[in-house]
Amino acid sequence: MAFFFATGAVSGTVLSFELGLLWPEFMKHAGPIFGMPFSLEGTAFFIEAIALGFFLYGWDRFNKWFHWFTGVIVGVSGLASGILVVAANAWMNSPSGFDFINGEYVNVDPMKAMFNEAWFSQALHMCIAAFAATGFAVAGVHALMIVRRQNVYFHTKSFTIAAVFGCAAAMVQPLSGDISAKDVAVRQPAKLAAMEAHFTTEKAAGLILGGIPDEKNKEVNYAVKVPGLLSFMAHGDFNAEVTGLDRFPEEDQPPVAITHYAFQIMVGMGMVMMGISLLYFLALWKKKKWLQQDWLLKLFAAATPLGFIAVEAGWTVTEVGRQPWIIYNVMRTADAVTPMPGINYSFYMFTAMYVSLGAIVTFMLYRQIKMVDKLYDVPADTKH
Repeated sequence: MAFFFATGAVSGTVLSFELGLLWPEFMKHAGPIFGMPFSLEGTAFFIEAIALGFFLYGWDRFNKWFHWFTGVIVGVSGLASGILVVAANAWMNSPSGFDFINGEYVNVDPMKAMFNEAWFSQALHMCIAAFAATGFAVAGVHALMIVRRQNVYFHTKSFTIAAVFGCAAAMVQPLSGDISAKDVAVRQPAKLAAMEAHFTTEKAAGLILGGIPDEKNKEVNYAVKVPGLLSFMAHGDFNAEVTGLDRFPEEDQPPVAITHYAFQIMVGMGMVMMGISLLYFLALWKKKKWLQQDWLLKLFAAATPLGFIAVEAGWTVTEVGRQPWIIYNVMRTADAVTPMPGINYSFYMFTAMYVSLGAIVTFMLYRQIKMVDKLYDVPADTKH
């Protein structure tokens, strides 16, 4: 937690400067409107930092219940921070809290901007995804250590905590995904059409599984199509009309291939995680012998990165699917980006910095895992 928090503090600071440096026109107009969730996110971040300081350096110094409470504050403020920053992103997908008159943004209502129509579905989907991704990643590491018979007692206890949270989140994630999809179908039909590579408006629209979109010929090759299912998932009616890309001018259509592939990856990873979760809860309920068998642990070990892949794919859907708009139907991305020359050199520099930072964090996490027997485990003379 401390490693990732320190890394997040550094990268998050760079991100805040990036907004003004790379998107000056966007911040000029949008900053006063959706600044409230950003400022509140900063407050949540500072509360999290203070509580984490108490938690890390207060071991054996504070009352044990106060120490435990500081850990709870870290989790709650971290969750609040995520919800607030997602609310700011949701505003870009569903701009509200202002009137756009003669090129001017007037009658600003920051509360309405923060609690826009997209914030709940996006925040819900992202928070559950965070629990699923983190739970599976942590459980996967502990599962691998159990398979290798290293510090089995500690890793078994830790695996159980992570797996319960990760699997519970993976089980309910499809429900939040359904809420998000229905919301997008109403607010951003072009994004839904790109997600599903749905080129033609039609009733009883079929759900496409897989496939290779051909944007030139407006068709999808090598796909499995389930009749009527897209209409049902988008509008709750197997015969409902689903808007296709043919209803939008070419210049207002998002990139179909990237959005479609990212959506398929996100859903695919989610389904795999849900399948593993079903097996795990079945093991807890009826088949307790499975919990001691390597095949189940190896499944979790193999699934370690799936949640994070799904999260990255999901954000690709959200951001690429909104194009060509940075503020949906208000400001184009091309009009918001900086005209400053030579920006590519700073991109190379920051890429190198983040790759180095990633390597350092990986090394430190590896070292932390290898030190389990020195820091946490029970004495070696136990039956474990």
